Amino acid sequence: MNSSANDAALENKFKEILSNYRKIIVLVADEDKLSKPELDASIRIGQEVFHENQEKIAEVERTLDSFVTSTQTTRFETTNRLLDYVESDNTLFDADRLAFKDVLASLQTSVTKDTSLTAIKMHKRISEDLEALNEIEHNYEKEMGQIFSHFEQRGIVLKREKWDTYVAHLKQLYSREKILKDYGTVLPAAIKTEPVVGVPENSKPEGEIFGNKLPPKTIVLTFDDGPHKQYTEEIAAILKQYDAPAVFFNVGQNLGSVDANGTAKLSPAAKISQKLRDSGYVIGNHSFTHAQLSKLSGDNLHAEIFNTDALLKAMDANRSTLFRFPYGAHNQEGLQALEKAHLKSVMWNIDSLDWADPVPSSIADRVLRTVEKEGRGIILFHDIHDRAVKALPIVLDRLVAEGYQFAGWDGNAFTVAKSDKAPQEKVSVSSGYSNSWAIVIGINDYAKWPKLQYAVQDSQGVRQILIEKLGFPSDHVFSLQNGEATRNGILAMFHDRLANSSVQKDDRIFVFFAGHGATRKLSSGRDLGYIVPVDSDPNEFAADAIPMTEIQNISESLNSKHVFFVMDACYSGLGLTRGGGSSNYLRDNAKRIGRQMLTAGGTDQMVADGGPNGHSVFTWTLLQGLSGKADLNGDGIITATELAAYVAPAVSAVSQQTPAFGSLPGSEGGDFVFELPAETEYINTATTQLSSDAIALNSKLDSTRSEPVIDEKSIKTKSNPVIKVKDLQGTVQTIVTPTAVPVSARQMAQHANDRGLQLYKEKQYAEAESQFTEALKLRPDFALAANNLGFVYYKQEKYVEAARWFENTIKIDPSRAIAYLNFGDAQFHGGDKDKARKGYQTFLELSPNSPSAGYAKQQLEKL
Repeated sequence: MNSSANDAALENKFKEILSNYRKIIVLVADEDKLSKPELDASIRIGQEVFHENQEKIAEVERTLDSFVTSTQTTRFETTNRLLDYVESDNTLFDADRLAFKDVLASLQTSVTKDTSLTAIKMHKRISEDLEALNEIEHNYEKEMGQIFSHFEQRGIVLKREKWDTYVAHLKQLYSREKILKDYGTVLPAAIKTEPVVGVPENSKPEGEIFGNKLPPKTIVLTFDDGPHKQYTEEIAAILKQYDAPAVFFNVGQNLGSVDANGTAKLSPAAKISQKLRDSGYVIGNHSFTHAQLSKLSGDNLHAEIFNTDALLKAMDANRSTLFRFPYGAHNQEGLQALEKAHLKSVMWNIDSLDWADPVPSSIADRVLRTVEKEGRGIILFHDIHDRAVKALPIVLDRLVAEGYQFAGWDGNAFTVAKSDKAPQEKVSVSSGYSNSWAIVIGINDYAKWPKLQYAVQDSQGVRQILIEKLGFPSDHVFSLQNGEATRNGILAMFHDRLANSSVQKDDRIFVFFAGHGATRKLSSGRDLGYIVPVDSDPNEFAADAIPMTEIQNISESLNSKHVFFVMDACYSGLGLTRGGGSSNYLRDNAKRIGRQMLTAGGTDQMVADGGPNGHSVFTWTLLQGLSGKADLNGDGIITATELAAYVAPAVSAVSQQTPAFGSLPGSEGGDFVFELPAETEYINTATTQLSSDAIALNSKLDSTRSEPVIDEKSIKTKSNPVIKVKDLQGTVQTIVTPTAVPVSARQMAQHANDRGLQLYKEKQYAEAESQFTEALKLRPDFALAANNLGFVYYKQEKYVEAARWFENTIKIDPSRAIAYLNFGDAQFHGGDKDKARKGYQTFLELSPNSPSAGYAKQQLEKL
C-alpha cells in the first residue's frame, strides 16, 4: 500500500479489524480449561470486542462503497492495494483472511454498480478471493493438510496451516490477561459487573429466564442481533425443516427508526421479521443499538428499551414480552425499566460462541458438549453469520437423534407444543457423515464364465460419479477390475481396507459390484445368491463364489453408520427386510444403523447390456439417478430408498429385469444418504449434451416416474410417491419415499436450476426453459439461472431473447466471463456486429487463457 491518506486510513482500519478478530479468538481459546470467572470475563469482553468490530466493518464498508462508486481516478488503485494486502501479505495466516470475508462481500456488491471493464475485472478478482475464503473455512473444517493445484490460480494462495498452529501464533501476539485489562477487567480479582451467564441461582434476579429450569431434554433456540438480509431467512428455513420453534431477538436500529415524538418508522428490513412472525416464530427485543445497558441510565437506557418496543409494536400490536440484554449485562435500573415496559428478561445457559469461532463444526461441537453437560437449556446463536447457518443443522440433527424436544414461547412460558400429528420429517442440509468410503468392482474377463462387455465400464462410471459429484475422496474409493477381483482380493478389500480402525462409526460405505451373479437351491428349498469373482468355476461356485450370507456377515462387521450394496448382477436368495420404515425415519436417521442392498434382478434374469455410453441398462439408470433424477422429492438429497424407488420401476419398464431392494438383517432402519452438490455450470457452446440413444432411453425411464417437487406450493400438497419393488425373495414390498419439507427460496431456486440443466442436456428445451424461469421467479438475482435461460433461447435460435438474458446475467454478475462469450454469440447470430465484438473482447480481457479463447478470437476475425 502507498502512503496516501486514503490508503493509510483504510489500511489502519483493516488492521484494526484483524486485531479485534484475533483478540476474540485468543479470549475464547482453551475455553474448557478456564475457570468460571476467567470464562465469564472472556466471553463478556469478547462480545464487546466483537460488536466493536462489527461497527468498524460497517464503517469500512460504507467508506469503500462511497469510494468505488465515486469518479476518483485512483479508486481502483486503492482497492487493488487493499486486495493485495488480503491476498498476499506474508504476515497473514489463512485464518486471518476470514476476518475480511464480510468486507469483501460488501465490496463486491459496490463494484457491481460500475460497468467499466476495470470494475468488471475487479469484480472477478473479488469473486475468486471469496471462493478462496470459503475453501479456507472448509479446510479448517476438515483440518486438511494437502494443497490442491487449482487453488494456485486464485489471488489467495492457501497455506493450510492447522488451526492449533494458528491459535498458538496468536497467543504469541496477544495475551488474554492483557486484552481483559485493556477493557477494564483484571483477574483473579472479583469482577464487579452485573451477572452475565451462569451466576449462582440465588443471585439471579427474580423473573429472569436462564433455561436451567426447563424440563429435562428440552431446548429453546434463540438468535440475536438480526434481522439479517440473507442469513435470517436461511436459518428460518432450516428450523422449519425440523419443525423447531425459536425466538429471534432483534436490534431495533435494524428494524427502523423512532423520531423525537416516539413515532416508529419501519425500514424494509422489518419485513424479514414480519415474515418470521407470520411463520410462527417469536420476535423479541434486543435493545435499539446493542449498547451495554449496564453502563446506561436515565433517558439513554429508556430509549434503548422503549424505542425498539415501539418498532415491535408497529410490526405487531401484540408483540411478545421477551427482552434480552446485550451481552447479558444489566443493572437494577434496567430491570425496573423492563418491568415498566411489561417485558421479561431472557438469558441463556448454552453459548454457541458463534460470534467468536469462525469454524462451523467447532461451533456445533461446543453447543453439543454444553447441552450434554446441562441436559436442557436456552441456546444462544446469532443470525448474522453464515457460520451459524452451517452449524445449526449439525446441532439439530444430533439433538433430534438424542431425543431432545424444542420449546417455544406460548405467551407465558417456554413449553413444548403438543400435537397429534406425526413429527414432520426433516431434510438435513448435510448428510452428517464423518467420512465416505467405497469399493467398486467390475469384471469383464472371466476365465471360466461367459465374458461380459460392460461391467468394467460400469464400475468406472460409478467411481467417477462418486468422486466428481457425490463427495467421496478419491483415496477412499478402492477399485478392483478383472484379474484383481478374485475371491481373496474382494474379501481382502473388505477385511483389510475397511474392517479396521480407519472406518469410524459415523462413516458411510458404498459397495458396487458389476459382474456375474448366481443362485443355488439349498436342500431346504431356499435360494442362496452369490456374486461371482473372476477366478470362480461354474461347476464349483458354491465353494469359490461369495455367498450373500458372507456379504451379510461382512456388512454387520463393518464399523460404520450406513452401508449400501448395489449389485449389477442378477440372483436370488437373501432375506431382506422391508425397505423404508416409519413415516419419520429420516428424522432420526443419524442414530440408526443402516445396511441396505439394491440388485439388478432376480433368478434366471439376464443383465441387460447395450445401454448408452457402454453401460448396462441398470448401471446407466443408477448413474442417472445419482446425477439427480432420483431426488424424487426435490430436497437436494437422495436416500437409498429414493434411489431404489427411481431405479427399480425404471429398469423394469425397459428390460426384462426386476431390480430388488431392501435392508439386510441387523439393520436398524437407517437410510444411506447421498447429498447432491449445487450445479454451478454456466451453459455455453462447450456444454456437452447426451447422445440420441441416451436421450431416448432417459425418455423411457422418465415415463415411469413423477416429477420432483421444486416449488413451495407443490411441497405442501404433493403426496409421497408409493413404489412397489420386489425384495430378493420375490416378495412385493411398498416403498414410500420421504416427504419433502419447505426450504428457502434460495434452495428451491437452486434445485430448479439443477433440474433445468438436466433437461437441457437431454435437449428438452421447453421444459428446461420452464425450470430456469421458475428459478428466476424464486431468486431474481440468480445469475446462473439467467445465463442458462439465455442459452436455452440461444439453442432455439431466439437470439434477441438470448442476448437480453445474457445482458441480465452480466448486470447481476459483471465479472462472469462466460456470459460475455455467450452474449457475443447471441449478438453475432442476431446480426449486431458491434455488440458481438464487444462481448468477445471483454471475454478475452477477463479470461485470456480460457479453453474458449481460441474460439473467441476466431469469431472476432469473422467480424
